[in-house]
Amino acid sequence: MYPNYSYQQVSPYYFNPFYMAFPSPNLYFYPYGGISHFAWHRQQPINGRATWTEGGPNTKCGIPWSENEFMTAAVGVNAPYQCGQSLKIRNTSLPGREIIVTVVDTVPEFSANQINLHRKAFEALGANPSVGVINVEIIPDPELEEEKWGKYLLEVVQTAYPNQNITDYNAVDTTEISSTKTKETYEFTLQSPQGQLKVRGNVVYNPQTNRVISFDISEMEQSA
Repeated sequence: MYPNYSYQQVSPYYFNPFYMAFPSPNLYFYPYGGISHFAWHRQQPINGRATWTEGGPNTKCGIPWSENEFMTAAVGVNAPYQCGQSLKIRNTSLPGREIIVTVVDTVPEFSANQINLHRKAFEALGANPSVGVINVEIIPDPELEEEKWGKYLLEVVQTAYPNQNITDYNAVDTTEISSTKTKETYEFTLQSPQGQLKVRGNVVYNPQTNRVISFDISEMEQSA
């Protein structure tokens, strides 16, 4: 029987041995932290390159590299991303290999199309650390930025399944139950060495106050 998690009345809320300078097409130069990342939910994917790091005890964001089972990354100080923001990273050489990482650190020398992944995140993309550098697409996930309850449930799912990587995320449905209750449903795809897992999450909230009334997550299917 699949586990079901349900909660009521809660609040929403460098060392890199392969570092090198890359060309920077389609750059977006904005002061770090100078503009809300919600303004970038329509931004197109950026073609760039990813390196890897083992991380360290301290980060510029104050978020540990171990966050979300090391699915973490550092970005350039002038990149249009903020501390704690979720980014989807796609390995362009291996179709279907995508991960969602959290920005935990910044690198002064990096341009907007460079990202430094934790080694475990680099490997989750199907890359061997000995390669050092891979081509990627950096995607500020539109759903994650535009639909805050999806981001809320994303964090819940990551907490409930700490040993699996969330590789995809989709909004499924929005239902207006009453003037004070709206339900949103999302589906998450998780990947582990044992196989793929899909999780569905529902959140019911008051649209007038933006307070969560209840939420639940449950497993849908599993494949080897």
